[in-house]
Amino acid sequence: MNKYTDIFIDFDDTLYNTRGNAQISLGELFAHFGLERYFPTPEDFYKPYWETNLDLWKLYAHGKITRDFLIIERFRRPLSEGRDADGNPMQTTEDFCLQMSDYFLERCATKPGVIDGAHELVEYLNQKGYRLHLCSNGFHEVQYRKLKACGMQDTFRSIILSEDAGANKPHPDFFRYAFLASGAIPEKTVMIGDNFETDIRGALGVGLDAIYFNASSPTDNAPVPVTHEVHSLREIMDIL
Repeated sequence: MNKYTDIFIDFDDTLYNTRGNAQISLGELFAHFGLERYFPTPEDFYKPYWETNLDLWKLYAHGKITRDFLIIERFRRPLSEGRDADGNPMQTTEDFCLQMSDYFLERCATKPGVIDGAHELVEYLNQKGYRLHLCSNGFHEVQYRKLKACGMQDTFRSIILSEDAGANKPHPDFFRYAFLASGAIPEKTVMIGDNFETDIRGALGVGLDAIYFNASSPTDNAPVPVTHEVHSLREIMDIL
């Protein structure tokens, strides 16, 4: 008999194809704001955006920057590289960056794309009788809209977001809140996630078993031992 009764599962890039959906939205943003006047190709904007976004989300996860700083800075920094035909820099005022952020988040929240096997996995886990709890650092209003867009709004027993917890994964306070909100106990709970630092290291730090969904580096192993490591969501059905 399986030892687990409850499953904590990450949302972004574990179930929901956040990067793929965001890439589509960035293309829409590029066209809407006429960024071709400042960047020779869309890739000249996408590359610094993704580098900046990755850096800022790491800082946000560890509580080193605020949400407001993140949503402005992830556009201000790449936009500052743009130049018009006369070599003049693009405007990067706070108001303009907020306009871009609002447009971007609105577009992202409508995209239905999920990671391959996501719907099959959550249906399988629910049929097996596990209690599923979504655990995410994503923004409150955006996450609920994305859940609806991809048809997973009724999938989970509880939805645990960092803004409600008052702490981000991997901080232990996030997981303490998750246990209280879900009624789960560590000995019978496993965490599933794609981000080793926030999902897996955070779970291991509070004594949880963890399944590392290592889709981005199929030839590289986790930096420390984990309970299980998989490279596709369907592999999880062979474990649970």
